[in-house]
Amino acid sequence: MSKTNSVRPTSYLLYLSILMATGCAEQSVVKRLSIYDTPSSAVQQKTQANRKHFRIAPINSAASSVTESPVFRIEQPSVQTKQEPKAEPAKKEIKNAWDRLASLYQLSDLELSPKDHLRINQQLKQYLNDPHFLSTIQERAKPYLHFILDEIESQNLPGELALLPAIESSYRIHAKSRSKALGLWQFIPATGRLFGLKQNGWYDGRKDIYKSTQAATKYLGQLSRLYDDDWSLALAAYNVGKGNIKKARHKNRQKNLPTDYWSLPLPRETRNYVPRLLALAKIFANAEKYGVPLLDVSNEPYFSVVDIKSPLDIPIAAKIAKMSVKDFVILNPAFKRSSINKQGSYRLLVEKSKAKRFKRKLALTAKRDRVKPSSLHKIRKGESLSTIARLYGTSIRALRKDNELSSSRIKIGQRLYIPYGAKRKSAYIAKSKKRTYTVKKGDTFWEIAKQFSVRSKDIARWNRISLAKALQPGQKLIIKKS
Repeated sequence: MSKTNSVRPTSYLLYLSILMATGCAEQSVVKRLSIYDTPSSAVQQKTQANRKHFRIAPINSAASSVTESPVFRIEQPSVQTKQEPKAEPAKKEIKNAWDRLASLYQLSDLELSPKDHLRINQQLKQYLNDPHFLSTIQERAKPYLHFILDEIESQNLPGELALLPAIESSYRIHAKSRSKALGLWQFIPATGRLFGLKQNGWYDGRKDIYKSTQAATKYLGQLSRLYDDDWSLALAAYNVGKGNIKKARHKNRQKNLPTDYWSLPLPRETRNYVPRLLALAKIFANAEKYGVPLLDVSNEPYFSVVDIKSPLDIPIAAKIAKMSVKDFVILNPAFKRSSINKQGSYRLLVEKSKAKRFKRKLALTAKRDRVKPSSLHKIRKGESLSTIARLYGTSIRALRKDNELSSSRIKIGQRLYIPYGAKRKSAYIAKSKKRTYTVKKGDTFWEIAKQFSVRSKDIARWNRISLAKALQPGQKLIIKKS
């Protein structure tokens, strides 16, 4: 056997082993790439750098050695100096809520391909092209961010989730989707109830900042455990539902395809959902680099939680707290009426700087002064839900719903909440079988009869007057029970 033939197998084996080592090195570059620190183009740069260590050239090159293959020769890598291990970066001082947000990030170690990074960077460019959106969500998030971070940190969830309301609702408290999802966290009715968010004619817990944030973080934690801490799948399930994720993964299994989030055939919104969140997190972690000005959001609680213990009108609450009604509602958007009663929650959020004074002043406010008389109706003798509904221009159904009445039975002295927006149409004095109505300018027999569900001729008969006679403002009419 010739010398050439004896060397060739050894050279081939050596060459193949080097190729495999190089390939492994390139693969590790892809997996270890940080989604927050390194752009996707760096994958190719690092790969090229690795390839420089082993350059493959034809045998007719000028230099060769006795161990070279007649087909290939392997050039030795250049001598490299020994690198010192990198020191751990010092922890950044937390000066505001944005610093705290970035300090809680956990999703930077996701193993992503260059194609996945491209999806993130495409979303990043869209955000950077819309600076108004970036400034608007900061302004809207200001009252809520600290509390959201508290809830996320208490459950050891990734800090990036604090930005999820930006994706879901743009931090709009009244945001509502076509699927009837509502609030910052966009709970649909059924899921909201599943996580304890009460919904009725007076209150919707999906818009309660305090309760809905607790519900959302609990739900996200459950999804993470369901998918073995695969946050990409957990977030996708939050967006499109567990059932749809299960179907998409089943389809891929049948085709022998990967079942990770990045490989699933999902709706466009869900395909962009995780890249959008990661892109936004990347921007807030590197705001100076991207030229994005950050609003000064203190790393201190914005509001305090106050138990008011009894019904209270929102305008009165805002006045006691020395807040505008608009600012008060920003913190308490879950209440659908002007009054807060037991059908919603007796818990209020008040700006922290004003909470102490609010508690003190509320304690000095008598219960009868906490609700305007127009918000309540005290039932008198001879009244029924029907007559009260007509009096306020509302319906029996609305009265029963807002007062959680199982039937139309009521009793003298009972107080009823009047539906929001309903106004008393007339003043009357209830008696055993009749009441007195004071005629207003423009009143006619027909209009009064319609209001009380009686006949015009009966009104004339009860008051011993002619139907042809004009009614005078201030005139008293007897109206008997219908």
